[in-house]
Amino acid sequence: MKSANGVLILILGILSILMFGCLSGIPAWIMGNNSLKDIDQGLADPNERGLVTAGRILGMIGTALSLLGVCVWLVAMLGVFGLALTGGGR
Repeated sequence: MKSANGVLILILGILSILMFGCLSGIPAWIMGNNSLKDIDQGLADPNERGLVTAGRILGMIGTALSLLGVCVWLVAMLGVFGLALTGGGR
């Protein structure tokens, strides 16, 4: 029986929350989905289900937070540029 890479997926999920966003969140999400399929099919160690699930969920949250951050940054930059183009709101 192969390893489900639960520790790696959990580390990627934590990193996505702390600093790397989509760069580690998307791989945690994808690897988590694949590992859960392997666990369900009996191909991977079922004892790692908790680690895989936690890492996958953290990857989802980290990805969502980083995308939200990008959207907020874009809106802020549009506001700054809009004020600059209109002469500072005069």
